[in-house]
Amino acid sequence: MTAINAVTDLTVDADIAVLSLDSPPVNALSAAVRSGIRDGMARALADDAVKAVVLICAGKTFVAGADITEFGKPPAGPSLAEVQAMIEDAPKPVVAAIHGTALGGGLELALVCHYRIATRSAKCGLPEVNLGLLPGAGGTQRLPRIVGPEQALEMVTSGTHVAASAAAEMGLVDLLTDDASLRADAVAFARKVVAEKRPLRKVRESDDKVAAARGKPELFAAFRKANARRFRGFDAPEFNIRCIEAAVELPFEAGLKRERELFTELLNGTQSAAQRYYFFASRQVWNVPDVGADTPALAVRRIGIVGAGTMGGGIAMNFLNAGYPVTIVESSQQALDRGLKTIRANYDNTARKGRLSAADVEARMALLTPTLDLQLLADADLIIEAVFENMEVKQELFGKLDRIAKAGAILATNTSALDVNVIAAASSRPEAVIGLHFFSPANVMKLLEVVRGDKTAKPVIRTAMELARKIGKVAALVGVCPGFVGNRMLAQRQREAQKLVLDGALPWDVDRVLYDFGFPMGPFAMSDLAGLDLGWVREKSSGSTLREVLCEMDRRGQKAGAGYYDYDEQRNAKPSPVVEQVIRDFAAKQGRNSRVVSEQEILDRCIYPMINEGAKILQEGKAIRASDIDVIWVNGYGWPVYRGGPMIYADTIGLDKVLAAMRRYEALYGADFAPAPLLEELAAQGRRFADL
Repeated sequence: MTAINAVTDLTVDADIAVLSLDSPPVNALSAAVRSGIRDGMARALADDAVKAVVLICAGKTFVAGADITEFGKPPAGPSLAEVQAMIEDAPKPVVAAIHGTALGGGLELALVCHYRIATRSAKCGLPEVNLGLLPGAGGTQRLPRIVGPEQALEMVTSGTHVAASAAAEMGLVDLLTDDASLRADAVAFARKVVAEKRPLRKVRESDDKVAAARGKPELFAAFRKANARRFRGFDAPEFNIRCIEAAVELPFEAGLKRERELFTELLNGTQSAAQRYYFFASRQVWNVPDVGADTPALAVRRIGIVGAGTMGGGIAMNFLNAGYPVTIVESSQQALDRGLKTIRANYDNTARKGRLSAADVEARMALLTPTLDLQLLADADLIIEAVFENMEVKQELFGKLDRIAKAGAILATNTSALDVNVIAAASSRPEAVIGLHFFSPANVMKLLEVVRGDKTAKPVIRTAMELARKIGKVAALVGVCPGFVGNRMLAQRQREAQKLVLDGALPWDVDRVLYDFGFPMGPFAMSDLAGLDLGWVREKSSGSTLREVLCEMDRRGQKAGAGYYDYDEQRNAKPSPVVEQVIRDFAAKQGRNSRVVSEQEILDRCIYPMINEGAKILQEGKAIRASDIDVIWVNGYGWPVYRGGPMIYADTIGLDKVLAAMRRYEALYGADFAPAPLLEELAAQGRRFADL
């Protein structure tokens, strides 16, 4: 074995050279890796005894992509294109031996090899679209030539990882093998290629599959139409489609040039910058500075949940899905039966869609123990309450749980806004109490706000964060304050949305502006979906808000066929002239004069107060990082990932502009727009939230 550099070595097995890459954790195509491949190939090609080369990786994976930490930095070492040309134009066969994942630049590297062998557990894909990019090293030009334009379109616009078996079926992989024998089988395969004098097959020279689609623009038009909703707002999917079109209609070199032009445009755009920022933010969010790897985690084997309603049932499903036994408690048999019926229905619906087998459903339901007896939670390692959002109710429950739960058990509250410290005070072990704020529907939404109380022990925090990962959530640690981070900021938007309709904007105007910004729906459509009567009681209704007036009219949202919008039998929404008149009458009673409200004012007044509240949250230390706030908003509230999150969005447009707008609206509308001191400070210094 000969070391080429720190991450690459070359071994010659009789007449086959094995060039091995070892650059943990994922063998990313850094400058050192590219240099090692170039120098190793040069040595193998210069050795007359070597008849073929096998390119393989050590560790858990083949090359899993480019080194994105190098994006935007001055070029170092050979370019990937240089390395690819050296392999593709090699006078000796080069075989890629794939295990783990061959993603992005890793798959583009494998595509320039003359042959590809993969383990049955391997996966291949071009996920650059998830970073707001497209494959920039020939992936969009070579992939359709080997798998066909239809399959290539789906792969590059979804970023899907394709299993090795499917890759073999579509011609992307020539041979499948087992993990343990990959190296030996790759060498044997290379030797067979040499013995049979197989051609030096270049994907770039394949034309049959793209030629079949040439002159058929309807193929691409149909794909765009079918995926319009999925691609809404994103630049990268459209740019990927254009590249596949180029592969079909243009010669290879011209298509490669088009790919490079479009890649550069995306790379320099704000969307890719935001998506790359979010990529790192979503990894950084798990890092709690004062809860390090040396903090012991508690063993959690059994879960207890109090409350089998919408939230409790959804929370239970998360743990059942991850294989945890769950005991769920209700106060009445009727409520318990209703909760179990909903859980079963959710699983059955998933099975009907082919995402679970009937056996999977039964296995998960078998892990669930329903009961009316709180005492059965005595052996649970984690107990989560998901009862009515009332402080007295929660305090009473935590007093009971304190007497029932075993020593060392974690007691968690699913409150969305109440003071976790006050809840913890009802227990004799406040150090064991933590907030686990799941978002509805809890079995679907990815976000989990982990709420740290004043006395929450560090091992409890670490355990909660680890559990979140195990059940497939994205967790963000936050501090105790009304609404925590997400709902506290949301309240700013909701307040302004309500004020805007009294100023002259209509609900569908506000919703349209925020939908066009990138949210899945606006605040009024969201209220209709959730139900306007959530928490409303007719006997206590005073008609002092629009929501109360509408509820009194039995306009309670989608379920009633009428809310802010009118709904047909398929729940399609349309603007309501009745609501428009209600708003006009309500505003008149308050002495407010209706006026034309611009789309820019709607956007400013809905978004900027949220950013301002985020600045207050950071100043108070209720979020660890500005990027944590962005992760919360992308995963819990539908903030478009191509805008990164509210705090990086503010950085992008400039904090001086946000501050100027806040001051302008403060002069018009008062203290609700008073700028946060941190916003003023950063704007004055020319700094960003990301600099904190």
